[in-house]
Amino acid sequence: MQWLRRTFITGVVVTVPLFVSVAAIVWLFEIIDGLTTPLSERLFGRHIPGLGILATAAGIVIVGMVATNVFGRRILQRGESVLLRVPVFRTIYAPVKELVAAFSPDNESGFKQVVMLEDRKGMSIGFLTKEFTVDRGQGPEAFLAVYVPTNHLYMGDIVVCERSRATFPDISVEEGIRIFLSGGMALPPHIRGSRG
Repeated sequence: MQWLRRTFITGVVVTVPLFVSVAAIVWLFEIIDGLTTPLSERLFGRHIPGLGILATAAGIVIVGMVATNVFGRRILQRGESVLLRVPVFRTIYAPVKELVAAFSPDNESGFKQVVMLEDRKGMSIGFLTKEFTVDRGQGPEAFLAVYVPTNHLYMGDIVVCERSRATFPDISVEEGIRIFLSGGMALPPHIRGSRG
């Protein structure tokens, strides 16, 4: 019974974000395609397939351009703070935004590098998210917070460990993501790394 419950909960956790993401993309495409169809019929005299996809991509690029501008960033932050007051929106948007931001190379709070951790069971691979110190009465000790995906990239554990337990392989964050998505098949045949 415990196995069934755990498996069901894991299935829900995997399925719901996937369904919400796909539904949001389809919904966004349908809205934009619905707006561009009358425009294309008026301008070109017929419906142009794929114009909605092109308009969606152009809209995303424009939002990216606005977000990289200081003035635009302030406007987006104000709009986001208003939307985050809506309970249902906040519940879905905040975790999705944090996860997407973790993969951004410009994000200081995202995945910094790939880390290999040693323990009694062997080695695990994860992503460094934070370096900090802990003072247990003998001076500050260097510690790491490492996100170790368990079953899918967006589900995992946070491992806090001494820096001395970590090895930093010559694997980029993008390669690390590919390793997880491929179930380890994308691991290179030889890995070089430095100790923490």
